[in-house]
Amino acid sequence: MAPTPDLARPAPAPLQQFEREGPVRLRAIWISDLHLGTPGCQAKHVLDFLRCTESEQLYLVGDIVDGWQLRRRWYWPQAHNDVVQKVLRKARHGTRVVFIPGNHDEFVRHFLELSFGGIEICDEAVHVTADGRRLLVLHGDLFDAVVQRARWLAILGDHLHVGVLHLNRWLNSVRARFGLGYWSLALYLKLRIKNAVNYICDFEHAVASEARRRGLAGVVCGHIHKAEIRDIDGVLYCNDGDWVESLTALVETEEGALRIIRWHEIDGLLGKTAAKDPHEARTHAHPHHQ
Repeated sequence: MAPTPDLARPAPAPLQQFEREGPVRLRAIWISDLHLGTPGCQAKHVLDFLRCTESEQLYLVGDIVDGWQLRRRWYWPQAHNDVVQKVLRKARHGTRVVFIPGNHDEFVRHFLELSFGGIEICDEAVHVTADGRRLLVLHGDLFDAVVQRARWLAILGDHLHVGVLHLNRWLNSVRARFGLGYWSLALYLKLRIKNAVNYICDFEHAVASEARRRGLAGVVCGHIHKAEIRDIDGVLYCNDGDWVESLTALVETEEGALRIIRWHEIDGLLGKTAAKDPHEARTHAHPHHQ
């Protein structure tokens, strides 16, 4: 089946739809690249997003847990455990949760086709939107030539990335003192360096080509920490971003519209939604930008 020409329809719902009492109800949510187990993970923001949204399906699109970093140094604060418990709670209460491992949590690939705590573990999935579009869902690392052919270079790049994120946290603590919002130095550098831009472009076209080869309307992925929805040669390309730098999720409304939700929108919801899970004993405190 050829992809439909008007891939972006129906148009994303206006933000007002998301500003109401109670959790925001969505048909599907995709999040990836949380990198739990690292200081760079914005776990409190992830937890708030999970608290103020409900969905029929929740896709965890890889690099949820950072096994690379945990092997070097154990780091697992309570906020990271709270995220895991929240996801398990959603699975117990009727949300279909699908975990698609990435390169940083590749150890989970040993458990494909199994279910733990109601969470399905799959190498990839096909999601059908409310309006009938079939979307390939995968992390995307298998289409990354650096990860597949030069693992040592990918690990070196990961070390450098951790250093940039450390600098980024310091920079944003200074910005916060002056009343300025969160800004990602790592994302800024990636979008300004020619080789990084070319790498991202090659990756996007590779995953879109795979969806086209399979006769699917589009693809949803993570991996490169760059949230985006766009057409690539007649294929709908969706990247849900990450929760280290861009703080984004991809969502599908009940009508089948796809949109990127960014942290500043989620943050604005917190004072307007009664999002606390009644099964949670802890009192929810409003976070500050890190």
